[in-house]
Amino acid sequence: MSEKSLKVLAVIGSLHSKSVTRTVVHLAADRLKTDGCSVDILDFEHEPLALYNPDTAHEGDVFSALKVRVERADVILLGTPDYHGSISSAMKNFLDHFWREFAGKLFATIVASHEKGLTVTDQLRTVARQCYAWSLPYGVSFTEGQDVKDDQIVSESFQKRFDMLVRDTRVYGELLARQRHADLHGTEPGFLARLRP
Repeated sequence: MSEKSLKVLAVIGSLHSKSVTRTVVHLAADRLKTDGCSVDILDFEHEPLALYNPDTAHEGDVFSALKVRVERADVILLGTPDYHGSISSAMKNFLDHFWREFAGKLFATIVASHEKGLTVTDQLRTVARQCYAWSLPYGVSFTEGQDVKDDQIVSESFQKRFDMLVRDTRVYGELLARQRHADLHGTEPGFLARLRP
């Protein structure tokens, strides 16, 4: 973007201390930083988020501070393990806490899976759609030991998909962020008009 860098919130939806999801999200974050993006990493292992309760969800300092971070982001990069064909509970909990803050932003998805992560990717796309967010038309999935080993990408095919995801996150994230800003500060009709100040 012209005067300010693209802001990416990279969310690690795994609580496992040796999570391969965490490894790949960090690799993506490092590449995005190298490409000029500003990246904020949200790791629930170190920043626990209370279980969503609609009666109390919007209370407290932890929620307030996280809401600011989500609002500030132009792109939400979501990394989750595939648990029985579904997103992790930590990721679902995060997604339950927000919706207005996602509107008009880009979702990019990374899934650690031994089963290609297709249903998980579809679930994340469904959340994006329900929250009036955009999503890349694909996600990337990988298998621990086969695609990622010892904190490194070892598969050429996964490396190509990973590179594509990083590039498209930046390019389409910038395009959508510019349009989102214009829509929020403009007067034309559109789905973001309801969020205008």
